[in-house]
Amino acid sequence: MPNILTDEQSQWVHFAPPELINRQFSEWQGLRAEVVTAVRQNPFEYTFTSPQHLLIAAEQSERDDGETLVEGLPRSTLRSLSGRLTFVPAGHKFYGWQNPRVLTRVNYFYIDPHGPLLDNTLRFAETDFRPRLFFFDPEIWQLTSKLKQQTLNADGPSPHYAEALSVLLAHELVRLNGSAASVIARGGLTGLQQKKVADFIEENLARDVKLSELAAVAELSSYHFARAFKQSFGVPPHRYHVGRRIERAKEILSSRSVTEVALAVGFAETSSFSAAFRKMTGRTPTEFRRGIA
Repeated sequence: MPNILTDEQSQWVHFAPPELINRQFSEWQGLRAEVVTAVRQNPFEYTFTSPQHLLIAAEQSERDDGETLVEGLPRSTLRSLSGRLTFVPAGHKFYGWQNPRVLTRVNYFYIDPHGPLLDNTLRFAETDFRPRLFFFDPEIWQLTSKLKQQTLNADGPSPHYAEALSVLLAHELVRLNGSAASVIARGGLTGLQQKKVADFIEENLARDVKLSELAAVAELSSYHFARAFKQSFGVPPHRYHVGRRIERAKEILSSRSVTEVALAVGFAETSSFSAAFRKMTGRTPTEFRRGIA
């Protein structure tokens, strides 16, 4: 029978509070599989950093609010995560929180880069894997589903079959890492496009940025870019840009006047800045500063 884990074991994704989560796992040479199900629909956080790769298959995950961050990629506030994969390379931080809309059901796969079953010609341990957030790949999804069934097998998992699946999974991850087309999240931006656009926005917070400019950074038409951006980030480009302006404003409000902060983050008038700030945070800039004090 699968084992029930406590959240004390640091080699697994850490959840807080841990009592919201039920965990079942199996372990084979070079691969550990974990089936995680929420027992209550309460807010929770999760974090993970490890010398192992982490592949996440979200079977059922919908949130009313929250964010997910994989080190090396822009953070995402996407609400509908069901049916999506995420890949966290070894050494990269994975963090998130959410107010769930449904009882979460997610499968985690912890992959040893030096797994003993892997063919040396694959050069898996030497591959410089890129992080991937909320993408879909049918071959990898099918493999994760089969590994999950092995984990839940009441008669005990079949080790030889599961180990064969793990070798196939390693090959598919190498294939994915070399294919830009495979990282598109069901019409979303690739990881590289996300990073380029997010960096461009950060560098241009103090001015209005046209949709056509952002589309050019991603090398897409404005129409396709707008749809792909919302699919990847969970909000339209303009709202994301304003949100980043407000986050920057929060960082400097304690040391500058409201007028100076408004100009620094691209608002020509203090009144429009205050209105946008209150809409995003529920407080005026002055009220927020008092809270800091």
